[in-house]
Amino acid sequence: MRCDALESVRRFLTHQYSLLYFLVMVAGALSTKKAVALFHALSDETRLALLDRLKDGEQCVCELTDAMKSGQSRLSFHLKVLKDAGLVEDRRDGRWMYYSLRTQAIEELEDLVDFLKKAAKAASLARRCC
Repeated sequence: MRCDALESVRRFLTHQYSLLYFLVMVAGALSTKKAVALFHALSDETRLALLDRLKDGEQCVCELTDAMKSGQSRLSFHLKVLKDAGLVEDRRDGRWMYYSLRTQAIEELEDLVDFLKKAAKAASLARRCC
């Protein structure tokens, strides 16, 4: 009888965990589009190289084209993807565009990865048998 009671408690707690996890995921669903945009932006070697260049501070698109040995139109496409994802910001000065990292975006990435890590840990704990 004691084992049946423990099993009932375990099922109840697992159900509660599932409900809580679902509520957290629904609350986080507003940022699902944001997460997709972030991971899409990070999934390209050129865009990662651009982020690496921008970690040292703001740079003009002309500096980036020289450093990356690439055409301005090609880099503009990749910079637009990064900008749309919120990873970089731009500033116009005359006819030149200057790009820099958005530190807030890096913090958002950290939050997203931390959320996924905690959810994975919680899920693995809930699946354990007694």
